[in-house]
Amino acid sequence: MIAKLLRRNETYLFFVIMAFSLVVTMINPTFLTVENMFDLVKSSSGMAILAVGFFVGLLAGGIDISFPAIAIAGQYIAVNTLIALGVDNLLLAFVLSCAVGTAMGAINAFFISAFRMPALIVTLGTSNIFHGALLVFVGTRAINTGQLPDCFKAFGHMHVLTLTRADGTTYGLSVFAVVLLGIIVVTWFLLKHTLLGKSIYAVGGSYESSKRAGFSINRTLFFVYSYIGFLSGIMGVMHLSLIRYSNPNYIVDTELLKVIAAVVIGGSKITGGSGTLVGTLLGVVMMVILEKNLVLIGLSSYWHQFFTGLIIVLGVSITHYQSKLQSKKSLSFAD
Repeated sequence: MIAKLLRRNETYLFFVIMAFSLVVTMINPTFLTVENMFDLVKSSSGMAILAVGFFVGLLAGGIDISFPAIAIAGQYIAVNTLIALGVDNLLLAFVLSCAVGTAMGAINAFFISAFRMPALIVTLGTSNIFHGALLVFVGTRAINTGQLPDCFKAFGHMHVLTLTRADGTTYGLSVFAVVLLGIIVVTWFLLKHTLLGKSIYAVGGSYESSKRAGFSINRTLFFVYSYIGFLSGIMGVMHLSLIRYSNPNYIVDTELLKVIAAVVIGGSKITGGSGTLVGTLLGVVMMVILEKNLVLIGLSSYWHQFFTGLIIVLGVSITHYQSKLQSKKSLSFAD
């Protein structure tokens, strides 16, 4: 059991997180308090949802970089529609944002599946198309707190667990944690206990092998990229509720590298077909701790970009090295 754990990338990442957390706690004792943990969960839930979507796409052998543009498109279209209709309804906002996200994901899936084009190239193009169309046809005007429907503000302040400080004021665990947990459970069940999940792993491993096994490549890819779009739509509404401000240029340039770094350092192969949801979530934790605490350990916030790039390079290098070792072992057994 222990030997098996020591062969897993997630085990070493867990120990790195623990060691880094210990260092940060020695510098700032409030880091490991319940209140700070609740704040970290709330602020990082959106990024974690995007990471889950990117992870599913990577499992299927594709690199989708359009999810930030999809998230902001879903968010901005939803909030503008609610304002135009004079409606204050959070459920409608989620429906609109997720519908936009799913439709954009389906567009990605069409080009990737119908023409067997690399997902990276397709989504690089559609990311610019989606964002450009949003700015041209929907608008560029930012929506501030005073203009937002109250449902977004209420959702951002909603707690599922409320605790009281010594001075009588309260804090709590955001409802965002419940949304994130629901997405994790659904994704885990799909990947581990359904034929669809098996097809995602198979398609990510090899198109030809998955076709021989009887899996539908087109249906699998349509689900994967539509699901990424759907999750991006959810994240868009959550991000708006968190910061209570909508700008059509937000998210697009800030979330991409952080999400990729989180998934890659979590052990997912950049070539697809391999990775775990646990590793992805640990990668998110690592990125969040790094982002929030660089200043505390005496480094400039500019170092975050450096470490993000370093994590991506190290993550890809480690998984590539592990793949080479496994290939050598397979060849030695074959001999």
